[in-house]
Amino acid sequence: MLFPVPAVMLSCGREKEKPNIITLAWAGNVCSDPPMVSVSIRRSRYSYDIIKETGEFVLNLTTESLARKADLCGVKSGRDIDKFETVHLTPQPSQKVKAPGIMESPVNIECKVEQIIPLGTHDLFLAKVLGVSVDESLLNKKGSLDLKRANLVAWSHGEYMGLGKKIGKFGYSVQKRKTGKR
Repeated sequence: MLFPVPAVMLSCGREKEKPNIITLAWAGNVCSDPPMVSVSIRRSRYSYDIIKETGEFVLNLTTESLARKADLCGVKSGRDIDKFETVHLTPQPSQKVKAPGIMESPVNIECKVEQIIPLGTHDLFLAKVLGVSVDESLLNKKGSLDLKRANLVAWSHGEYMGLGKKIGKFGYSVQKRKTGKR
């Protein structure tokens, strides 16, 4: 089993109904061009039918300060409660999809479902990324995204984990040091 994985809050909604949030740990990048993601969802979940019907959702990254709210959104059903209201989160209009994002999340990834693959207990939704909204406080002086300041959360074997310190970057194993040594 591959762990840790990102803990994300997926927001979705149908017109003229309350929007919903489901917390997922089975989400990830699958392609860079075009940018695509995947999420696996049990068919019995309230959000499943909403996403299947509307063909869209928003992935909202979870921070340490949002972890408790994310957990509640993962253990309670949208059939029974209004999760946005219950956990005091704010639906935020999206730019490219009708599903709302979560204003308190530092990154909102707007997605359109391209394919649904039945797997067993879960179905895999492959989705194209149509837009991304980022909290401007996470941009550095050069305008680049500095996600380590967001205090993102991962999921590992039933536990939420804060992400640790940076240990390297892509290609650092082959990068020449200032002394000329590797």
